[in-house]
Amino acid sequence: MEGALWLPENHLGVVLFANGSGSNRLKPPYDYVGSVLHNARLATLWLDMVTLDERRTYQPRPSVALLAERLQAACDWLQLNESTRELPIALFGSGYGAAAALQLAVSRQRDICAIVLRGGRPDLGSQTLAKVLAPTLLIVGSLDDGVLNANRSAYAALECKKRLEIIPGATHSFDEPGSLEVVARLARGWFLQHTHFALV
Repeated sequence: MEGALWLPENHLGVVLFANGSGSNRLKPPYDYVGSVLHNARLATLWLDMVTLDERRTYQPRPSVALLAERLQAACDWLQLNESTRELPIALFGSGYGAAAALQLAVSRQRDICAIVLRGGRPDLGSQTLAKVLAPTLLIVGSLDDGVLNANRSAYAALECKKRLEIIPGATHSFDEPGSLEVVARLARGWFLQHTHFALV
């Protein structure tokens, strides 16, 4: 895997981004969220979780198990890297990466401090939802009909500290004016409030 690690000065923790789409996430189109987290002194690690060859196969969707395995490797790397090994780790999942993030949170319960899922498919990890311990925030657009219902079902199945935020007028891409700003604000607040991160 290839990844891009951003380390703001005096960083408090690191957010591992999990996206299961076939597009290159090293320079994500919605990296505004990352910039907001950086301003809050949170480092970010973006992964290109789907290889070029895999994108060329035009599979209907990536394997959640494979994405979770790659997240495991990234988590291992963060805990070995000199710049990040002492930092608490949080997860930001979207698309099919949301289900993979939940699987990682279950297998690494002592390592994951908080989870934010943006327009994701947490229902694909339905077997693990009740086992998630980390505080979990689900963010979905009100106009993203199929994913909205999936997130409502996942929210009901979660037994950890949880919250479901439905952004009025937003679609799956959150391209509508102001939508991404709301996503970023909610994610920042959740990470700072429900993890070991603390502003000093």
